[in-house]
Amino acid sequence: MATLMDGKALAQKIRGELKEEVSHLKIDGIIPKLAVIMVGEDKASQVYVRNKSRACDEIGIEFEEFLLPETTQMQELLDLIDTLNARKDVDGILLQSPIPKHLDISLAFNRIAPEKDVDGFNPINVGKLSIGEDSFVSCTPAGVVRILEEYEIEMEGKRAVILGRSNIVGKPLIQCMLAKNATVTVCHSRTKEIGKITKEADILIAAIGKAKFVTADMVKDGVVVVDVGINRNDEGKLVGDVDFEHVSQKAKAITPVPGGVGPMTIAMLMTNVVKAAKKRK
Repeated sequence: MATLMDGKALAQKIRGELKEEVSHLKIDGIIPKLAVIMVGEDKASQVYVRNKSRACDEIGIEFEEFLLPETTQMQELLDLIDTLNARKDVDGILLQSPIPKHLDISLAFNRIAPEKDVDGFNPINVGKLSIGEDSFVSCTPAGVVRILEEYEIEMEGKRAVILGRSNIVGKPLIQCMLAKNATVTVCHSRTKEIGKITKEADILIAAIGKAKFVTADMVKDGVVVVDVGINRNDEGKLVGDVDFEHVSQKAKAITPVPGGVGPMTIAMLMTNVVKAAKKRK
């Protein structure tokens, strides 16, 4: 039976370490602060923002929320980002996605100052990541790598197969895994014979957004599986991109859904906010 890589427990450990760091920063008069912008009333986004607020409370990070109506125009959003960029007391700015269709999310992400871009989406941070310079790394990919490190999964020289090429997960993960000296293959919706490629993976990272897409016949014995997917099945239950029940019989280690990568995403966001505050210091 596979080792269960428990993201929830690891995230709790990271939060404890950050709480201690924040208490030291406060002695020096630095109070880390995260500003979150939410446009519209997306129900899932409201849940995510609440979870981020709770994590900030627990660690001692100040949290300020800006709720904008669905009808907000692009210039209004950019003006708010400019105001937050200029504020000395704000260390991190996060624009909760999705935003309404009439707004340009790329333009908004590009407007967030790179030194406050705790989500790691500004092209300057993306570029720095790709050339191996210190940057803010997108939170989910950073969480994936941190889980693998915690469970002492050897990445150097291993064949890492990533399913999915999104700007938020797949693409930054390529750079993160290359930085660990893994040999990286990316599969996506146009890839032919995905099952053949996944069967060669020593480390398989699924971020494709299809419930139970990865089946047992697609993996080799002893594979390490990280499931980034969050989908709801017909019963409304959360399931990943991996058929956990059957794949876990063959895997050496695997993350569950829920309780795997999800909690790590918020833990890495908090890590980035504290990092930004330390740079201010």
